[in-house]
Amino acid sequence: MVFLPQEIIAAKRDGRVMAPADIEAFVSGVGSGQVTDAQIAAFAMAVFLRGMEGAETVALTRAMRDSGDVLEWPATDRPILDKHSTGGIGDNVSLMLAPIVAACGGAVPMISGRGLGHTGGTLDKLESIPGYAIAPSEALFRRTVAEVGCAIVGPTGSLAPADKRFYAVRDVTATVESVPLITASILSKKLAAGLQGLVLDVKTGSGAFMARREDALALARAMVDVGRGAGLRTSALVTDMNEALASAAGNAVEILNAVRFLDGTHRDPRLCDVTLTLAAEMLLLGGLCRTVAEGRQMAERALESGEAAERFGRMVSALGGPADFIDRTDAYLPQAPVVTEARAGEAGFLQAVETRELGLAVVALGGGRTRAEDAVDHAVGLTALRPLGSRVEAGEPLALVHARTKEEAEAAARRVLAAYRIGEAKPPERSVVIERIG
Repeated sequence: MVFLPQEIIAAKRDGRVMAPADIEAFVSGVGSGQVTDAQIAAFAMAVFLRGMEGAETVALTRAMRDSGDVLEWPATDRPILDKHSTGGIGDNVSLMLAPIVAACGGAVPMISGRGLGHTGGTLDKLESIPGYAIAPSEALFRRTVAEVGCAIVGPTGSLAPADKRFYAVRDVTATVESVPLITASILSKKLAAGLQGLVLDVKTGSGAFMARREDALALARAMVDVGRGAGLRTSALVTDMNEALASAAGNAVEILNAVRFLDGTHRDPRLCDVTLTLAAEMLLLGGLCRTVAEGRQMAERALESGEAAERFGRMVSALGGPADFIDRTDAYLPQAPVVTEARAGEAGFLQAVETRELGLAVVALGGGRTRAEDAVDHAVGLTALRPLGSRVEAGEPLALVHARTKEEAEAAARRVLAAYRIGEAKPPERSVVIERIG
């Protein structure tokens, strides 16, 4: 039978349930190049509008996993663990979490992605580090995991290659916020990495793809169900993204924030809470602790002892970055030539922020993409973001804008100021971890 991608697209466009064989054929065509970017975009929009049943999502996930190699880890006695976040602003958790878990006895072969829409991507951040290989050979990837305990890299051409094309097209066609497509994209890469345990960090709030809590819960449950259906120990946390997680948003600025977190110079409280909670979940799934509380204590010791920072430095060096990166971080990271304060126009408490607008400000500076082929400026971004609940006076900075030109800096500063709401009453504190599933 002749393979006609348009017929499969039409079936989903019309709301019909696709047969697993048709899904497998379409994904195979994506991997081989037989399916065009336009057809991927049409398929993604059809799924976005019509949705998928559970069996369809499982079939899509497995087909994308099987579009390339599936890793096996027979030579390690460490549990193979990972985490994935659905994305947010100032979400650099992976950079600290992988070395923390490695320091506690886990092996973390973390397959990460680039930025999607208004959210940052771990790979874009790591490319700020000179020499760091985000696409190493499989041999180097395996050796780094074996010797260091963790390696954060991108999906290689041999791991879920079909997802790589889907991922790039979704980013620029307004089809990111789809539960089946998010589920298949995340889990196909994680299943291809040969994991034994996976913790999902599903964001909700003004800076998340799933802004509504009920949508985030639905996504978390769907991913836990599909992961377990594929034989993977899976749990999920639903976490708050109604403000930036870290006080920095961008690429190089988030790398610096992560290093300062690891070496103890500065730790944003909400970021610390999410990181340690996810670490505890991973250690529990891997059988390295008996309770979440015990896992959190282990993670805290790995931080305070300096072993997590040492693991991060070794990972950077093993993957081609500077051997003294932890000690001389400022010397290696790119820096924007213009730094401007975004100053409050009135006094009061920071009551709320449209977090998505902060992400879009970074994208407008060049720190993200509006087209799949766009280059990313790793130096630009936002730092010193004030947390909600802070009291500010008129003229005080809410953030620092790092930009290439004065005009771009001023435009971003205006966008940042417009994103915040300032009022007389201090807002109630919110827990950053909302719910656990699994």
